[in-house]
Amino acid sequence: MKRIELLREFSETDVGISRVEKKEVCYKLRRAVRALVFNEANQLAILFVSNNGYNKLPGGGVEENEELYEALKREVFEETGCDINLRSSSVGATIEYRDDFQQLQISYCYLADVVGIPNTASFTEREIADGFQLRWMSVEEAIDTLNNDHPNNYLGKFIRQRDLEFLQKAKELLPNQ
Repeated sequence: MKRIELLREFSETDVGISRVEKKEVCYKLRRAVRALVFNEANQLAILFVSNNGYNKLPGGGVEENEELYEALKREVFEETGCDINLRSSSVGATIEYRDDFQQLQISYCYLADVVGIPNTASFTEREIADGFQLRWMSVEEAIDTLNNDHPNNYLGKFIRQRDLEFLQKAKELLPNQ
């Protein structure tokens, strides 16, 4: 994997959360991967989290001793049912300081294309409970959709901001989108 550009760092104030009292936090590191996954119609996979009022890019946590690309292929397949090939360029990375979870998350984002015929997504019990639904749309539609999201939970506010950053950078990288 090539060196990845850091696009932005987010803290609670960046996602609209303010606290009267700032507490001292000892963060645990979590690495995660995301992808802008394009199908043959050049549409992007977006996951609607219906019970929490936001949309997100497919992806998730990197397990211990797992390579980023392997984690990305696993997560995308679980959430979309699609096998993927990475494009040559990455989108970038973000860092999130999630005080409530005592978590510092680094998310790496890539461009990818669907390979073969998609299977059915295999959502976890938690994803099913959160109302995950797979949708396909253009990059511009995805940006508009996330701009109009109103996450009703702590995590969703970070996800919305992070994925908007990735989508806006991808729009710069993909001029014909």
